[in-house]
Amino acid sequence: MIKKLFLLTVFLSAQFQVLKAQMASLERIEPLNWWVGFKDQSLQLLVKGNRISDKSVSLNYPGVKLVSVQKVENPNYLFVNLQISSATKSGTFPMTFTKKGEKAIKYTYELKSRTNHTEGVTNKDLIYLIMPDRFSNGDPSNDKINGMKDMTLNRDSMYSRHGGDIQGIINKLPYLQELGITTLWLNPVLENDEYRTSYHGYANTENYQIDRRFGNNALYKKLVDECHKRGMKMIKDLVHNHIGDQHFLFLDPPAKDWFHQWPKYTGTTYKDQVLFDPYASNADKKLMTDGWFDHHMPDVNQQNPLVKKYITQSHIWWIEYAGLDGFRLDTYAYNDLKFMAEWAMAITREFPKFTYFGETWVHGTANQVFFTEGSTVNQHFDTGLQGVTDFQTYFAINETLTGKFGWTEGVNKLYTVLASDYQYKDPTRNVLFLDNHDTDRFLSKVGEDFNKYKSGIILLLSLRGIPEMYYGTEILMKNFANPDGKVRDDFPGGWTGDKTNKFTASGRTEKENEAFDFVKKLANYRKNNSVLQTGKLMQYVPEDGIYVYFRYNNEKTIMVVLNTNDQAKDLVTSRFSERIGKHQMGLNIITDQKIQIDNIKLPANTSYIFELQ
Repeated sequence: MIKKLFLLTVFLSAQFQVLKAQMASLERIEPLNWWVGFKDQSLQLLVKGNRISDKSVSLNYPGVKLVSVQKVENPNYLFVNLQISSATKSGTFPMTFTKKGEKAIKYTYELKSRTNHTEGVTNKDLIYLIMPDRFSNGDPSNDKINGMKDMTLNRDSMYSRHGGDIQGIINKLPYLQELGITTLWLNPVLENDEYRTSYHGYANTENYQIDRRFGNNALYKKLVDECHKRGMKMIKDLVHNHIGDQHFLFLDPPAKDWFHQWPKYTGTTYKDQVLFDPYASNADKKLMTDGWFDHHMPDVNQQNPLVKKYITQSHIWWIEYAGLDGFRLDTYAYNDLKFMAEWAMAITREFPKFTYFGETWVHGTANQVFFTEGSTVNQHFDTGLQGVTDFQTYFAINETLTGKFGWTEGVNKLYTVLASDYQYKDPTRNVLFLDNHDTDRFLSKVGEDFNKYKSGIILLLSLRGIPEMYYGTEILMKNFANPDGKVRDDFPGGWTGDKTNKFTASGRTEKENEAFDFVKKLANYRKNNSVLQTGKLMQYVPEDGIYVYFRYNNEKTIMVVLNTNDQAKDLVTSRFSERIGKHQMGLNIITDQKIQIDNIKLPANTSYIFELQ
C-alpha cells in the first residue's frame, strides 16, 4: 500500500509539472513603463512568459488603444502594440492576460509625465571617459552578487572584475568638477551577466537594468541628477550591433531571425571599406555587417521590425528615465546603416537637442566622413549621425608628436586632416581624444615625454570639436593596450587601502601634480571662455616643423604654437599678421606670463597657447 501511494504521488507530481509547463505565466514586460506626450504615439510591449502566446490580451484606459497582438515563432513571447494619443493622461492601468480554463494574469502598467529637457552635449563641453569597474569602489557590498555567472574579484587580473561602481563615481564628482570636466561618459553599465570578462560592459544581457555590481537603476539616475546639480552632463554608452550570449533574447529567442545566423561561427571582417566601395561584392558586405563581432556577442538582425522597435524604445526609455544628455554608439560601422538612420530620426524627433556620436575606428578621412550626417560624400542616403569619435585627428596628433616632419608626415598630417573638414556637415560635433579604453595610454604613446604630453593636452583642448579625456590621463597614467590591457588599470586611490590616493594633491608626485594642474588650468579656461569652445579656427601651413593656428571670435583671439622639432627654434610671427592684427602681447594661459609675440623662442618639442592682448 505504501509503495502504491508513493508511486501515485510521484505520478501526480509529474502530471502537475506537465500541467504547470503547459500553463501560461508572465516573466517580464518591456519597456518597464512609458511616458505620455511623445510625438511617436506607438508603443510596442515585449511580453515574455511560459506559453504567454496562449493568452488573450485586454486593457481599458482612456487614450490608450490596443492596436494588435502579434505572435511569433516562440510561444513564450507576445508583442503588444499600443497607440497612446496626445490627450492621454499619466497614470496606471491593468493589462489582463486570459485563457479559458486558467487563472487570468493581471499586470499594472504605468504611463508617466515627461521631464527630460536636455540641451545635449556640445563643443562647449569637456567629456571624461570612465571605465566604471576601474575608477572607484564606493560600495564594496556589491563587488560580488550571488547567483551571477562571473564571481571573479581580482584586481591583479586585467580580465577579472575589480569592484568599481556608480557610488564610487558619485563620490568623485567634486574631483572631476575641480578638474574642469563638464560631461561624463561611462563605458556600458547595463547588466552583463556573462561568464567571463564581464567588467567592460559591451555584451549586455539586459536592456533595462543597470548591472547589479555597479548599483541599480535608481542609483544610476541619482548619478545623473548629481551631475546636473553641478552643471555637468551624462553620456550613456550604447551597443546596437550585438548583445551578450547570456541575454534572455539569445537564450530563448522570439524568432530565428532575431539574430544573424550562420552554419558555423562567422566573424565580421572589420572591413569598413566595403560599405562605400563601388566595386564591393554583396558577399563582402554581408560578412562585414552580419558577421559577429566576437564569439560571445550575437549579431542582432536590425532589419527585423520587432528588433528595431525594441532597440529604439529601450534607448528612448533611458533618456527619459535617467535624464541623459547624450549617447556614444559603439561599433557604429557594423550596424545596418539604414536602421541607424531611422534610429537617429526617432531619437531626434523626441529629443531635438539630444547628442549622439558613433565609434568609427576607420582609416582615412573619407572613410570616417561616410558615416556622418548630411550625405556629403555621395552616400545616397543621410545617416543622421551628428558626429564621430575622431580617429583621424587622433592618428594625426600621434603622428604630429612622434613622427618626423615631412611633406605629409609629422605635423603636416594634422594640418591635412583639419584641411579635410570641408567634407563634414559639421566637424565641430566630432569628439576629439588622445586615448581611450581600447588604445595605448597617451603618455606611453609619446614615449613618456612630458613636453609632448603637454602639447597633446593643448591640442585636445584648443582644436575644433568636443574634447574627451580618458580617466587618469590627467595624473600621467600610462601603459599599452597590448599585450596585457593595462590601459584599463585602476585609478590609484579609488579603493580603500590603496597605497596612494591620486585623487588628492598630497597623494600625487610632483610631476603628477604638475600634469593635473596643467590640465585643470587649461580645462577651466576653456570652460569659461567661448573662444576655445565655439570660436572659429584658422591654421597656417606648417613650416620647418612649426605649426601655428588660431581660435578667435569677436571678443578674443587665441594663438597656439607647436614646435615639433628636437631642437629649439626662433619664430618670427609677421607671417601670421592676418590673425595677429594689432596685438603685440600674448598671455600664456598656463603660466599667466606675458611675452612679446613678434619673435617667439620655442624650446624643443614644446607648445604654447596664448591669449593675444
